[in-house]
Amino acid sequence: MDIMQKLEQAGIIPVVVLDRTEDAVPTAKALLKGGIGVMEITFRTAAARDAIREVAKNVPEMIVGAGTVLNVAQCEAASQAGAQFIVSPGLDIPLTESCIREGLAVIPGCVTPSEIMAILALGLKTVKFFPASVYGGLDAMKALSGPFPGLKFIPTGGVNAGNLREYIAAPFISAAGGSWMCKKRILPPENSIRSLRFQKRQSGSSGRSVNEISYSRRNHAPFKNARPRTPVSDAFSGSHFRWR
Repeated sequence: MDIMQKLEQAGIIPVVVLDRTEDAVPTAKALLKGGIGVMEITFRTAAARDAIREVAKNVPEMIVGAGTVLNVAQCEAASQAGAQFIVSPGLDIPLTESCIREGLAVIPGCVTPSEIMAILALGLKTVKFFPASVYGGLDAMKALSGPFPGLKFIPTGGVNAGNLREYIAAPFISAAGGSWMCKKRILPPENSIRSLRFQKRQSGSSGRSVNEISYSRRNHAPFKNARPRTPVSDAFSGSHFRWR
C-alpha cells in the first residue's frame, strides 16, 4: 500500500501547526493514541522542518507529511527531514515535478478545471481543495468530479467536527483535513500536561463505517458507493487524547 492509499484509508488528516519542536513527538503520540496515524505538519512556522524530523525519527509508526509547502526549497527541506508526503495550498509545477522525480507523494492545491487538467497531465489523481468553504465545498467538488472521473479531493479549510462525516462519505473525497483537531493553544506548554480534546459527539459515535453514511445535502442524491475506511468513531476513540 503506497502513501496515497494509506491517506485515503485513514480518511482524516490533522493539519498541525507547531511553534516548538519539542511539541512534535507528544502531538504525534497523542494522535496515535486516538487512532489517527497520519499528520501534516505545516511550514507556517520555523519549527516545521525539525518537528518533522523528530516525528520521523522517534515515532516511526506515524505517517508524517509537510503542509503549506510553497516552493522546491521547502520541499527538499521537508524530504530531507523525513516527510513522507508533501501538501501545497496551490499548484506550483516546478514543486510538483520535483516531488514526482524524487518519488515523493505530492498533493497540490487545485480548485479550477485548468489546474486539475495540469496535474492530470503529470499523472496525479489526488488534489487538495483549499479553502473548501470558499470555493463551494462539496457542491463544487461534486461538479468537478463529473468531467474528471477518478479524480479525488482532500478538502481543507471549513472542514470541522460538525461536517466531517458528510465530507468523507462522498465517493470523490480521498480524505479530509483540518486544524481543528490540533489547536496551537491546547498543545502542552513546557513542564505541564494538557489534553488534546476531540468532540466525538459531532463527528459521530455510532461506530458505523463510512460506507454506511449517506450524503444527503439538498439537491443531491445519497452517495451509495462511498468506500469503507476506518470508522469515524474509531478515529476519535475516547472523548479526548492525553499526553502522559
